[in-house]
Amino acid sequence: MNNQHDATVYLFFGTSWRAPLVLVVLAAFAVGLVVGALGMVPGWWKHRSAAARRAPRAATAEALARATASPGTAAPPATPDLPVARQHGL
Repeated sequence: MNNQHDATVYLFFGTSWRAPLVLVVLAAFAVGLVVGALGMVPGWWKHRSAAARRAPRAATAEALARATASPGTAAPPATPDLPVARQHGL
């Protein structure tokens, strides 16, 4: 907050922005957060759609397990189809 001196940021096409250095740093941080979040959106969508595809299969597997269990015993919990973790030797 002590960086009160003016700083000039030169943008495209000869435009510039003059503001206190603390605002320039905070604006750069905010822009970095937005760019990072937008870069993660495709991965989020991919995982969300994969989870949505797995949900009906898990529900039917659980219903099948309940239907085949004898009345006196509890059905084992259904295990979702998760990918196998790879060993990296670390």
